[in-house]
Amino acid sequence: MNYILHILVIAGIYIILTLSLNLLVGYTGLPALGHIAFACIGAYVSALLALRLGISPWLGLPIGAVVAGLLGLGVGYPSLRLKGDYLALATFGLGLIVYAVAKNWVELTRGPMGLPGIPRFDLFGWQISQVWAYLILVTVFALVTIVFIGRIVKAPIGRVLRAVRDDEIAAQALGKDTRKHKLMAFVIGAFFAGIAGVLYAHYITFIDPSSFTVMESITVLLMVIFGGMASIPGSILGAVILVVLPEALRFLGLPSSIAAQVRQMLYGALLVIFMIWRPKGLLGKYRMG
Repeated sequence: MNYILHILVIAGIYIILTLSLNLLVGYTGLPALGHIAFACIGAYVSALLALRLGISPWLGLPIGAVVAGLLGLGVGYPSLRLKGDYLALATFGLGLIVYAVAKNWVELTRGPMGLPGIPRFDLFGWQISQVWAYLILVTVFALVTIVFIGRIVKAPIGRVLRAVRDDEIAAQALGKDTRKHKLMAFVIGAFFAGIAGVLYAHYITFIDPSSFTVMESITVLLMVIFGGMASIPGSILGAVILVVLPEALRFLGLPSSIAAQVRQMLYGALLVIFMIWRPKGLLGKYRMG
């Protein structure tokens, strides 16, 4: 039973990541390929605050998310001068840079050795260590993310974001500050990715750079494409399916090293199939390109 609950916790964290990326890729049309970098920042900031300064995870969570949002602001401001493939390469480079810093700044992050013993969340002195209790916590944050992003995309700002995605020049001709709106989407997406990173760090209680590779960014992007771009139910469905599906490999008796390679092959095959035959995904309303 704990195994099933664990899978649901991981799925909940990926739902937050997928929704935050869908705001950029699906609703705004920004090809972001380094989204996991913001989760990495959130995770490391909160973990280091807890381990080095004894700060509660409840305080580390908003701090980690805000720092991730500030990184999104700092990177997004110059990067949004770029378009298309150039923007994709810039965000891809961000993922590589953050991974390299986490791996090589040994004095701060312990590099490949990682940060063990990250404390869990507690509530009135009771540590949230049971998987079912943490599932409730993640579910609450996932619901907050769903409601918040849902309200954004239905509000006037959401209509501007979709206008930027469909025809940015036409949106500018109507007097919309498209650069400001794109930057806002970048910051909000980074903020919620930071929350996902913090939740992951305090659940697993150990993080290292291998959890935040560029491959993880591609995995989250695949979840967006699989479920459907510009679709909140699609993001939820894509995250759940692509978290649960690879777990079936465990029951085939494959060695862990082989299973990891098969998982990557499976993701790659799904990405190719959906881009060719189902570019809008399962529930999508928009196709990139």
